[in-house]
Amino acid sequence: MKKKFLALFAVALTGVMAMGLVGCGGGGDTAKSDGGSAPAAETANLRFVTGGESGTYYAYGNVLAQYATNGDYGVAVTALAGNGSQANVQALQDDDADIAFCQSDVLAYAYEGTNLFEGAGYEDFSIVADLYQEQVQIVTCDPSIKTVADLKGKTVSVGAAGSGVYFNALDVLAAYDLTLDDISPVYQSFGDSADSLKDNKIDAAFIVAGAPTTAITDLSTTKTAYLVSMDDEHVAKLLEASPYYAKAVISADTYGLESDVTTVSVGAVVIANNNVSEDAIYGLTKSIFEGAEKNVDAHAKYKELAIEDAAAITTVPYHPGAAKYYAEQNITVESK
Repeated sequence: MKKKFLALFAVALTGVMAMGLVGCGGGGDTAKSDGGSAPAAETANLRFVTGGESGTYYAYGNVLAQYATNGDYGVAVTALAGNGSQANVQALQDDDADIAFCQSDVLAYAYEGTNLFEGAGYEDFSIVADLYQEQVQIVTCDPSIKTVADLKGKTVSVGAAGSGVYFNALDVLAAYDLTLDDISPVYQSFGDSADSLKDNKIDAAFIVAGAPTTAITDLSTTKTAYLVSMDDEHVAKLLEASPYYAKAVISADTYGLESDVTTVSVGAVVIANNNVSEDAIYGLTKSIFEGAEKNVDAHAKYKELAIEDAAAITTVPYHPGAAKYYAEQNITVESK
């Protein structure tokens, strides 16, 4: 009887609340102002799939979620652990997430139906912001490996099979007219690659992450590690073939190297399901940039956020809510 009473009470209360919302002009959209004050929009609940709990995506994603939720942005964001860029895109497609972190190259694969998403393209998502860069780092403990060309004939970790790192490795090798047939490839995670370098089981490894990267830092505590630099000619060749890369420089003091290292990078991008409302993504986008000003000490990656870079992706359109925010900052982007 008690359960039945509570159920009836809940139904009655829901009806009263619904009538109240109708009377106040409530609902998902904020009424337009006609001289009077418009009622407040409902708070949008957003599931934010980030990355593994020991990674930058997860830590930074939690900071972004908390700032957006605690501010006056019309969103309540819950950061969830994720399994990497490919899985995050799939989570959006399966309606298991509303927003997600994704590498800029992987989102291009998804949108175009290539590489990781060959024959299974997915276009029902759009960009919110490119937050920071993840450098393609080629690490070795062999001082004789000075260029990508020197990898020929070597045993090289190219990331887990089918991972974003794997395709990054293919792209960099191709810029030097090399393929997997020219090396002895192994397929390992960052941590396993570092262990293999420590044990002299491999000659080099591709690691794609924001520098400094823990796997490389830890490796440097036991062995002398080097990063392989790319020359400008081959960087230009790679950028021409793959526009979702950017030239990047890792400063010598990042790992205590003798000189700066030139490489390429991909963006760490927040993407959104196109079903999420314009108001919600506008509020989220605004919170990201205001957080960079007011919450800068909460995470180091805030310092790398630049609005010009955040709005610079051309391979996938931007969400209308994000485009609205950028327009207010006098930046025009292509939107859905």
